[in-house]
Amino acid sequence: MTKFILSDQKYIHAGWLIDGSGGKIQNNILLTIVNGTIAEIESIDNTAAPYPALVKDLSTCTLLPPLVDTHVHLSLSSSVDNDFRKKQLSADYRHIESQVTQNIHYHFTHGILAVRDAGDRKGHILRYRNKHSGRTHGAPILQAAGKGWHKKGRYGSMFGTHPGENQTLAESVARETDQGDFIKVMNSGPNSLTEFGKETLPQFDLDELQNTVLLAERRGKKVMVHANGKLPVRIALEAGCHSIEHGFFVGRDNLQRLADTRTVWVPTAYARKTCSEKINKEDIRVEKGIAEKTYLHQLEQIALARELGVVIALGTDAGSRGVHHGESIVEEMKLLIKAGYSLPEAIRCASATGAQLLGLEREMGIIAVRRPANFLVARGTPAELSRKLSHLHAIYLRGAPANNDFYNM
Repeated sequence: MTKFILSDQKYIHAGWLIDGSGGKIQNNILLTIVNGTIAEIESIDNTAAPYPALVKDLSTCTLLPPLVDTHVHLSLSSSVDNDFRKKQLSADYRHIESQVTQNIHYHFTHGILAVRDAGDRKGHILRYRNKHSGRTHGAPILQAAGKGWHKKGRYGSMFGTHPGENQTLAESVARETDQGDFIKVMNSGPNSLTEFGKETLPQFDLDELQNTVLLAERRGKKVMVHANGKLPVRIALEAGCHSIEHGFFVGRDNLQRLADTRTVWVPTAYARKTCSEKINKEDIRVEKGIAEKTYLHQLEQIALARELGVVIALGTDAGSRGVHHGESIVEEMKLLIKAGYSLPEAIRCASATGAQLLGLEREMGIIAVRRPANFLVARGTPAELSRKLSHLHAIYLRGAPANNDFYNM
C-alpha cells in the first residue's frame, strides 16, 4: 500500500524503546512523527525503513519517556554543610533565584521534564514558578506547593508554616493568599537517625486532614503528605490524601491500604542511603548504622509494595543532604531495581506514574500513538541506561531535539 508523506512528517529508527508502560522493551522500532505527534510505532528490520532521507538513525540508541521527579526541594542544594544549609533556609528570594534556575537545569539535562517541589519556608519556589510561567518552551514543568503545613511546635518549619491561632488546618489553607499547585502537609516527624524504627505521633487528626482533602478537591488540587510510621500514614490514607511521601516504617497493613486505595507512595529511599554514606562523622545527630539499617528496611518495604500492587512514583528528595538535583533520579531507579523492579517497571515509576500524579498524562508519561513526540535518547542498549542517563544523547520535544542550553537563562 502506498504511503503518502505529509509536509511535517519524519521518521526515527530506534534501536530500543522503553515506552513507560512497564511492558517489555521493544527493539528495532520505527516512529512516525507528524506535526510533533507520534502517528505510528512499528517494528522494522534494518532494510525496510521507508524514505531513507527522512529517517533519523538512532539505531544504536534507547528511547524512553521524559522523567518526572515528584519530590524535590529546589531552594536547597545537596550540601552536607550545616551552616550553609541554614543560610539557604533563611535566604531571601534574590539570593536563591539563580540557584533554583541551575537546579532546574540539572533536572532538565538528566531528562527530567517535570518536577514537583515539596515546599519551602518562604514560598520562594511558588514565586519563582509564577515569575517564570511565561517561558515559551514549557519544560521542565514546575509544580510547587508553596509553603507546606505543619502543626505549631512540630517538625516542618523549614518547609512551610503552621495554622493560625484558633484556626483549623483547612481554615488556614483556605485563607492562604499564595496558593500552590497542590497542598503539602506534614503529618509526622522525620526519621530518627539515632534510634531505629522510632515513630512519632501524627501532627493532625483525621477530621483535620479530611477537611483539608475536601477543600483541596473542591479546588481541583491534590494533597501530598509527609508521613512516617504506622499511625500517621494510616490517618493520611483514611483521610483520602493523594500521595504518601517517604513512608518509612509504614508497615504491611498500610502497604495493603495503599494498594487497595491506589494512593501513590513516594518512598524516597536514596535520600536515606546517602545519609548513611555521606554523613559528617562529627554530626552527633546521625548514627551511620541506624541510617543504613533504615534505608535497607525501606528497600524491604518497596519489595513488598511491588508484590501487593502499590502504586509507586519516583521522587528523590533532591536538595536533601547529599541528594543532587537531576542525577539522583538514576540512583533512585537503581534502588527500585534492587528491590525487585524490572528496568521497564522502574522507568514507569519515573515517568507514567509521576505524570499521572501531577496530572500531566496528556503531555508526557508514555511513548504512544497520538501522544506528543517527547522522549529521551540515550546512546547504547537499555543495559547501559544507568550510565547513559547522565549523558543523554538528545531530548526530543514535539519531535525536535532541544539544545543542551535549553533551560539556561
